Amino acid sequence: MIHADLPASSKRVLLREALNGNRTLQFPGAFNPLSARMIEDHGFDGVYVSGAVVSAELGLPDIGLTTLTEVSKRAQETSRVTDLPTLVDADTGFGEPMNVARTTQILEDAGVAALHIEDQINPKRCGHLDGKAVVDEDAAVKRIRAAADARRDSNLLIVARTDIRSLSDFNETVRRAKALRDAGADAIFPEALQGIGEYEQMVEEVGLPVIANMTEFGKTELFPLTDLQNVGVKIVIYPVSLLRVAMGAAHRALTSLKKEGTLSSSVAQMQTRAELYDLLDYESYNRFDSSIYNFSVPHSSEKPMVRG
Repeated sequence: MIHADLPASSKRVLLREALNGNRTLQFPGAFNPLSARMIEDHGFDGVYVSGAVVSAELGLPDIGLTTLTEVSKRAQETSRVTDLPTLVDADTGFGEPMNVARTTQILEDAGVAALHIEDQINPKRCGHLDGKAVVDEDAAVKRIRAAADARRDSNLLIVARTDIRSLSDFNETVRRAKALRDAGADAIFPEALQGIGEYEQMVEEVGLPVIANMTEFGKTELFPLTDLQNVGVKIVIYPVSLLRVAMGAAHRALTSLKKEGTLSSSVAQMQTRAELYDLLDYESYNRFDSSIYNFSVPHSSEKPMVRG
């Protein structure tokens, strides 16, 4: 009802178990807690909290302007409403190795099941923009080692993201991924790979779960789930998809409202009041209230009380 039924520790265990299975897990990106609940209702495996989405919601570009406080707040809000595991974009860890350790513990306290730390320099930028730069291997390794050492729940999944493919060849990407694996990463997120064959080779080379980012308008082709599963990818994220769909619908509705002076033509595409109430689980709150309080809410047909 108010909070998810499963504690964070159980979500982490379930994610670990799922990664040992044969299915490829799908983690759509939630742009708010309500959309996270919708992701669960549609039967997906997990929820992704994207740094690009958190930035966009704040009206900021994804260039390292968000803070740990802002990201952890959204991570906690999202984890609270769903029994699904949440994977959170922790950017570069918001500082040096000691900051990475603090970031890890704060996100662990926020209830996430997994987080990823990347090897870009500070301030970072969106993984599918040009002009990125990464830190040297020693600095990248120290970030991951700090995260792995800082967690208190050993089932918290530490994912190492590397953006080096945009700057170097695939062999160098594999070498960096292996170094991050050896530093204590539980999974590898190689950003902006080029072709399904690179995913297949990455899976074979690193021996850890590999994450694929299927973001629209990016540098990687939008491969179907079956193709990614066939090459052994374990998690697929869709970071900004729901936000893009929602903002596209909002743009079209506002255009209609400005032009027509009414949203009558958009009503058929709207979520209904009943669907919203069902998603919010109004009924369980009503049962909870009726067992405690002894008043009833007046119906709209009743006359309002007039104060004299």
